[in-house]
Amino acid sequence: MAPQIALVDPMCKTGYGPIDLAKGVLGGTEATVLRVAARLKGRVNVSHYQAGRREAEATEAGQMHPLEDTASMGRADGIVVINSWKLAVRMRKSHPGVPIHVWLHVFPGRHNRPMGRALRMADIGLICVSKSHAEQLGTFLGAGPQPRITWIYNPIADNLAPRPVSRDPNLLLFCSSPHKGLQEVFERFTKLRREMPQLRLAVADPGYLRWNAGPPPENAVFLGHLTHEALIAQMRQALCLFYAQTGFAETFGLVMAEASAVGTPVLAHRGLGANNEILNADFQGGADGVIDCTDPVAIASTIHRWQASPPSPTANPEFRLKSVARRWERLLSGGMQACDFHPAMQEA
Repeated sequence: MAPQIALVDPMCKTGYGPIDLAKGVLGGTEATVLRVAARLKGRVNVSHYQAGRREAEATEAGQMHPLEDTASMGRADGIVVINSWKLAVRMRKSHPGVPIHVWLHVFPGRHNRPMGRALRMADIGLICVSKSHAEQLGTFLGAGPQPRITWIYNPIADNLAPRPVSRDPNLLLFCSSPHKGLQEVFERFTKLRREMPQLRLAVADPGYLRWNAGPPPENAVFLGHLTHEALIAQMRQALCLFYAQTGFAETFGLVMAEASAVGTPVLAHRGLGANNEILNADFQGGADGVIDCTDPVAIASTIHRWQASPPSPTANPEFRLKSVARRWERLLSGGMQACDFHPAMQEA
């Protein structure tokens, strides 16, 4: 019998479903939730409880409910709460004995340091979205009591692959929300154009968060929010993803993984968040794009090198949806106890 799993998202501003995913208006967290849930359909029964949702709705990713319906939800073989450890602790009181985990997509702020002890006492585990995310979280929580911590990657589509296309050697692409370092990217791009004035920067903004990144530099073009298909098409045309920023740490970096899957190299800051892990050298076709992005010479030399000899990255098979879904199914079907890997943090 398929397990009944409640997936609770108290952080979203409004309800979301597969239609929103097709429109390309969702952030990486919401997109990942829907892709995983849809892939598990038939093997795991997922009921979603979403903040901002007004009505229940049946979708291919599961049954959608308003967040308030958690007060009256039926039997659950497991509960997964997105990002909110405090809500997970509260739910433990009304669901004793039910396996509960927090699916963490962010780096918690300093005021969340008590979460380790609170989750440990409530017997609630943590699921991170990369190994480096899990390791950094363990360091953040410190030497005191810690919950079980594991990690499962965010997924990329199984069919994403390079195609024989003509790339524009002067086109760089930034395709994330502007709060993810766009202002700094503008500054790096401006300096880069002093040596390479022919370069252009295309900016695709999913539009889920308004953010003032300052005045755009010359040769920057705004694409607005794109469908996922249109975004992938932009990746195929560009010389590279240009993520020359040093302030925003990605816990996974979905667009980086997708770019690699379609053969587009990524220029990103070394040692920041999950950059080194997601842009694993074994799958970058010799791209070596994880560099010191405070060094304008390193940035320029990398762009010059790729213009002269475009690299050919490929997808890490561990990021594929089929692989990610298998890990989720194993975790959820096993009573959610497969997470008990801490402190040697491993994949679920």
